[in-house]
Amino acid sequence: MSSETASRRKPNVLLIGIDSLRADHMSLYGYPRLTTPHMDHFSRGGTVFERCYSPHIPTTSGYASMFTGRDCFGTQVVALRHKGPMREDVPTLAEILKAEGYNTTSVGFEGNPASRGFDRYLNFSGWGSWEEGRSPKAQNLNDVALPELDRLADEDKPFFLFLRHMDPHAPYLPPYPYERAFYHGNELDPANKSMEPVMAFKPFCDFFATWMPPGITDKDYVIAQYDGAVAYMDAAIRAIFTALEARGILDDTIVVINSDHGETLYDHECYFDHHGIYDPTLHVPLIIRYPGKVPAGLRLPGYIQHKDLVPTVLELAEIDSSGLAFDGRSMMPMMRGEVPSHEAEFYITECTWMRKHGWRTPEWKLIVALEPDFHFKPPVELYNLVEDPEENVNLAHEEPGMVAILRSRMEAWIAQREAETGLPNPMYTQGDWHGHAGMGAFTSSQQAYDTMHIGSVGAAVKLQAKSRDEQDEPATDEEEPAAAKPATRRTKAAKTKSDSEASQPVSEKE
Repeated sequence: MSSETASRRKPNVLLIGIDSLRADHMSLYGYPRLTTPHMDHFSRGGTVFERCYSPHIPTTSGYASMFTGRDCFGTQVVALRHKGPMREDVPTLAEILKAEGYNTTSVGFEGNPASRGFDRYLNFSGWGSWEEGRSPKAQNLNDVALPELDRLADEDKPFFLFLRHMDPHAPYLPPYPYERAFYHGNELDPANKSMEPVMAFKPFCDFFATWMPPGITDKDYVIAQYDGAVAYMDAAIRAIFTALEARGILDDTIVVINSDHGETLYDHECYFDHHGIYDPTLHVPLIIRYPGKVPAGLRLPGYIQHKDLVPTVLELAEIDSSGLAFDGRSMMPMMRGEVPSHEAEFYITECTWMRKHGWRTPEWKLIVALEPDFHFKPPVELYNLVEDPEENVNLAHEEPGMVAILRSRMEAWIAQREAETGLPNPMYTQGDWHGHAGMGAFTSSQQAYDTMHIGSVGAAVKLQAKSRDEQDEPATDEEEPAAAKPATRRTKAAKTKSDSEASQPVSEKE
């Protein structure tokens, strides 16, 4: 392809979605470990958004918003086990770009409701287990993506290529030398008890046993594996940048690096997963590079969300979007210095292993349970994000006035969005979101704890499989992992006060 041809056609779009990447574990965002040197360097040619949030957890709803420019009211997608397709009248980015003459390819993104509209779907091995050994997920992706990138570059049409990285998503099994890049110690030290509560957590302990070292005692080793997976993925992405440079199309390509959600590590008892609507799960990275249109070396502190991405990409590509409806807005005015931020307070949801929603402002975070959760947490949580950024001190009882104010704002927003869309809040209509047909909402945390279970890596894969909407069976494994430790059931004494409070009806509209 000649440079003259490239100058006449629309820019290519490369969207890199890095599953489970929390912004605060990237050196790009100030993490003391050098986990993302290649993205750090790459970002100097573009703009870094310091406060990008994934408000609708988990993967299913995160990508639905990222690919449509809609919030959860617009997509009606909030649950991991979303039933059926996404709304047919809501176009995806792939469909929009395809209609504009783009070749479109997805790598590792089949089965999600928002994956509709690609010309080609390519897959790679993106999981792994302890028995299988170190897992080269990012290289597996490159083995598929790089030939496809060459094929697309040889075509006479612009392309949209989406790469869904599965590092650092669990299992955290980065290849050597990344396994020891951030850890020098004895992960099996019998004096270290930090993993005892993790392996005693009945719903997940069997899953952990399929990919963590047998006899693991040190939580810091597992966190170092996450960081190693981030660094490994970062190195693999460098090969993608190099391929674009070698083909002479890097500067003719809108490159976006984003994540569907973050990850909880040893935070809030949501061990090594991405449920909960605490900030480690909500705060994600966003880098955009496109010379001549996107400022180089810029870092923006304003607030943006996944819903703002599609309008931004279309403006950068000079595609008329006047006939399309978005809940988000282009971030270009922020990059031009015309506005400092988009919404600084917003609605947050989670329907993965718990069903909760809430309201986040720059100072406060309100979390309200729609039914009891398997962590035995209180039905209402309130955190001062300025004084307590790690969200460790629940102020709900000490600050009832603030709870009332934030709840009022949240409910007013829900009512406004229901009126604007003519659709219900999807958080209220999830039914058997947990995968157990006919059970309905949990009535106690003990019931949730005894019911919810993920048995192995295979069960985790099943949860995100193409046929998820056809499955009524819960995600449990057929075989008990040999390395699994005995599950410890939570006792009544371990509960937070009052499952009875959490089991009160909360505006159910089913």
